[in-house]
Amino acid sequence: MAVPRHKTSKMRQRTRRAHNALTPAGLYTCPRCSQEKLPHRVCDKCGYYNNVEKMETGD
Repeated sequence: MAVPRHKTSKMRQRTRRAHNALTPAGLYTCPRCSQEKLPHRVCDKCGYYNNVEKMETGD
């Protein structure tokens, strides 16, 4: 079983993990109903994608 010979410093740990930060999801406005939606997804409010109705909504 491998055992580290020396303690990993805090700076080395933090440098290694520097790229692990999460980025917020990019939201776009639906051109039809002006609600925020995820890109390349059907709008939950109106049910349209690329100006074509893809699903029916209860509205």
